[in-house]
Order: sequence, then structure tokens, then C-alpha cells
Amino acid sequence: MKILVTGGAGFIGSHIIDKLVEKHEVIVLDNFDLQVHKAKPNYLNEKATYIEGDVRDRHVLSNVLEGCEAVFHEAAVVGVGQSMYQIHKYMDVNTLGTSQLLNILVNEEHDVKKLVVAASMSSYGEGAYKCGNCGIVFPFLRTEEQMKQKKWELICKCGKPLHSIPTKENKYQFANSVYALSKKNQEELCLMVGRTYGIPTTALRYFNVYGPRQSLSNPYTGIAAIFLSRLKNNNIPVVYEDGLQTRDFINVSDIADANIFSLNNPNTDYRVFNVGSGLPISIKSIGETLAAMLGKKIHPQVTETFRKGDVRHCYADITALTSLGWKPTISFETGMRELITWSGTQVADDKFEQATQELKEKGLVE
Repeated sequence: MKILVTGGAGFIGSHIIDKLVEKHEVIVLDNFDLQVHKAKPNYLNEKATYIEGDVRDRHVLSNVLEGCEAVFHEAAVVGVGQSMYQIHKYMDVNTLGTSQLLNILVNEEHDVKKLVVAASMSSYGEGAYKCGNCGIVFPFLRTEEQMKQKKWELICKCGKPLHSIPTKENKYQFANSVYALSKKNQEELCLMVGRTYGIPTTALRYFNVYGPRQSLSNPYTGIAAIFLSRLKNNNIPVVYEDGLQTRDFINVSDIADANIFSLNNPNTDYRVFNVGSGLPISIKSIGETLAAMLGKKIHPQVTETFRKGDVRHCYADITALTSLGWKPTISFETGMRELITWSGTQVADDKFEQATQELKEKGLVE
């Protein structure tokens, strides 16, 4: 089978390609964004064919789609905070780039029989919670007034404290950043067009992905890579709020496996799936774990400040995908050790302070 992977030179896409090339002919379209790549990465798989180009370029995209029977749409600009002041760029690349792909699939001859799109847990906003009085609830974001009072946990409308529970795919999506909205657009556009025109489509909502090849010099990437970059430069990882906010960390190899699983399983057609570990881990503990594994006596700095739009807790209910036969296989500790081993061969430019200053100038950090 001939397969196109957009954004295939990136962190997640490259791992998908490594698994695909053993059985398929793989074409990669990537623009090699300088914020992610200082130069063309040395991990590019020689068994794949790489085309440098942009998903917004209809001519280029139409050419690379020729003869392809499946598409993994991974191309996207990533960064929650940055998206709030580079609004046009994020919507242009993520939303309009996706619309360009779908426009070709609708209006030109093609052989595509499967589309897998990278969606995001960020589209949920806050995760799911349970109240002793009201049962399961889906709260909106905490108010700035509450955050300024350093009351970090969520309170139900009835006044009782809320307790986080796994988030299912049927939870209402309350996108709280331009990035989140653009990823929601990607997901909904692909599923809508796929259903209408009979192109089997699967949307995978990635939770917090970490692992080898994640840029250590991009301050808008995942928290594990940001903390690791700080520590490699003997700088203190900075933690917002009280550090006890939780996320679901999933290894990139498990993400790649979920993509391959979706390609080969028709039971995933026209559906949305969470792809996570199903386990909540505090942000503070990420910094502590990385420092301990690196043998550095550096403790995260808990600032008790906050970023506008941040959620408190969100972790995945992965029952829908595991019930079909997929499951994560790499433990958090094993994955973090793998990340650290890989980082030993990488240069990490710590640009956290620069990125934080930009967020402050845009009024996004209190």
C-alpha cells in the first residue's frame, strides 16, 4: 500500500513512518519548520520518500497524494500559549491546511481508502469530574478571580469539591486556546467529509505525548521536553500553580502503534478515540522524576502563578480503543528513561525564559 504521512518528519510522524515502512511504500510531506527543526533531522527513515512542501500548497499536496491509498494527517503547528497571539498562523496551517487536503479528496480523483487524523485532548478543555451531590459534571475553566486567590481545585456549582475522573470521548469539547480550536477543526472536518464521501476516517485524540525526537529546543512543545531542556542546562524547571495539576502522559511509540492499529482495523472507521495511558501524573512530579533520573539535585520551582486558559486535571478513559485490541505498553518510568538516554545525544537550547517573556508581554501569564 502507498501511504502519505503529512508532517512526517516531526516527532510523532517519524515514529509512525518507522512502523509503516516495513510493509508499505511511504511518502512524506513536511515543511521542516525551523521552530521544530534547526536542520533536517538525522532520524529520517531512508526507506521513505521525503517531499519538502506545505499542506497549504494545493499543487504540492495534490501531487504527493497521487496513488496513495491511505493518509496519516499529522501536520500541524503545535503550542497552546503561542497560538493565542499567532492566531492567523495556527488557523491557517491547522484548519485551512486540513481543508486543503479534504478539498482535494472531494474534488479530484484519488485512491484514498483510509484517513487517520491527529486530534488532541486539548479540545476537551477541562477534564471530567465527579461531585458527591451532582454526579459526573463537566465544568468550564476556573475564573481568573479564583486563580488569583490561589484556589486551584475546581468547585461544583453546588459548592462541593470536584474530583477528577477519566475523560471519555463523549465529553463536551470546550476548546480553550486557538491551538485547541484548530485541532478540533481538524478532527471535525475530517470526520464530516469522511462520512459524507465514504472515506473511512479515524480521529485519534492524543494526550500528552513524550519520547525520543521531541524537540528539546522548542519551548512550545510538551512539558517533559521543556523540563528536560531546563535540566540539561542546569536550570530549574518552572511549575505553575501548586504543581499538583495532572495530565496523562503517553509514550510516542504507543501513539504510533495506535495509528497503525487504526489503519488496519475497520472498527475504528468514522470514530474518535482517546489515546493516552489512562493514568494521571502531576506536573511537579515530571520535573522531580527527570531530575532524579539525571542525577541532578535540582527541584522544580513551584511559582503559584498561573497561565490563562490552563486546565487543572485531564486524563484519558481509553476503554473505547482498548476494547478493540490496542493498549499502551510502555510504562512511564521506562519511557522517561528512554527519553533521557536519547537526550544524551542531543543539543538542548533552553528557550523557556524567552517564551515565558513573550507570554507575559501578551498578558497570558499572571
